[in-house]
Amino acid sequence: MNEQSILFTKRRFLPYFCTQALGAFNDNIFKNVLLLLVAFAAPGTLFLDSNLIINLAAGLFILPFFLFSASAGLLADKYEKSWLIRRIKLAEVAIMLLAGGALFTESYSVLLLLLFLMGTQSAFFGPVKYALLPQHLNDNELVPGNALVEAGTFLAILSGTLLAGLIADQPNAHYIAAVAVIVFSMLGYLISRAIPEAPASDPGIRFAWRPIKHTGQAIQLVKENKTVYSCILAISWFWFLGASYLTQFAQYTKLYLGGNASAVSVLLALFSVGIALGSLLCDRLSGHRIEPGIVPLGSLGLTVFGADLLFSTPSSVLVYTDIIGFICNPALMRVYVDLLMIGISGGLFIVPLYAMMQKRAKREQLARTIAVNNIINAIFMVVSAIAGMILLGLAGVSIPLFFFILAVINAFVALYIFRQVPEFMQCFTSWIAGNRASS
Repeated sequence: MNEQSILFTKRRFLPYFCTQALGAFNDNIFKNVLLLLVAFAAPGTLFLDSNLIINLAAGLFILPFFLFSASAGLLADKYEKSWLIRRIKLAEVAIMLLAGGALFTESYSVLLLLLFLMGTQSAFFGPVKYALLPQHLNDNELVPGNALVEAGTFLAILSGTLLAGLIADQPNAHYIAAVAVIVFSMLGYLISRAIPEAPASDPGIRFAWRPIKHTGQAIQLVKENKTVYSCILAISWFWFLGASYLTQFAQYTKLYLGGNASAVSVLLALFSVGIALGSLLCDRLSGHRIEPGIVPLGSLGLTVFGADLLFSTPSSVLVYTDIIGFICNPALMRVYVDLLMIGISGGLFIVPLYAMMQKRAKREQLARTIAVNNIINAIFMVVSAIAGMILLGLAGVSIPLFFFILAVINAFVALYIFRQVPEFMQCFTSWIAGNRASS
């Protein structure tokens, strides 16, 4: 039995893993069902234009990460973490009960407010989610634990997105969605009750509700540790790339691959499964220890396979009779390999960064460090949307060329990060030499 399988037999990991995976799964069911129902709503049933509502929804979900992450980090450092997780999961149950009622009555304005509350719940869950791991896992379990969490999160996001599509296609979609989000939120709370205690990191913190002040203090605190801050910037850059790819998949599939909505799900699956595989592979390549040398390997893959999308995209739009024809078309195999490898490279890139951040941050400040990571992640994701609008809209760049530009920028970002923290390249050289010596 390997290190990853062993963790699934431990009470200090399994309930936590299932709780966080179910949270990501339910978030994506609710968010994507809402977006799909809005997109296909009958004329005259919405209080605003559907495109405006969809963009407003995206903003409302991410806004709480700016507003509340730093305060959430303080609370996660101040209180016992399993207790805090259960309170956050109870809040999810309450929000989903309200969402169930709003789905039954098709109250889209209420659903948008509840989407903001779900974003708030996620913002409070993020810091405690990652800060708990180093308390429940040994040092040699930190990389496999993070690998499983990243793999589980992306597979949960994929599963929730796909299930949302299936639900939205049903005649009674509102009712099915209402029952689903309530049931999964309750299940998540029940499982969270089995998470063992994780003592408060700094119970002496005096908490007052000052989100803006907390944000400034937390960012300043993290900047004092150059390695940790560089890890956060690198992780946030990955989320910039990920958001850029995911945002463009629908148009890329329609305009360049000739696919439909089902075909978009194929690309999403390749990308998400790739990240899951890369996360698990990272643990194997690193020998179950924190190995900064894996990060340059992941970064190289993000550049090489991202750039190759420009050349692997068919020169003319293809025609298919069904989804099987799309999946099996030989002209798209190179595109599929590129997307899978971008995902795998992403997994190799982020798992060591998360583990390093958790290990190198001061234990009594870890949740606040995670909170800063979430804030900067959110900023980078918003910037990715702005970059897409400028390059694809104003500059008229094609989507394949946009992917190529991202790959080139990734190379420069990597050089900057590795220059700030030479340890990455030093460990990469040692890792390569060690693997050659053992082969």
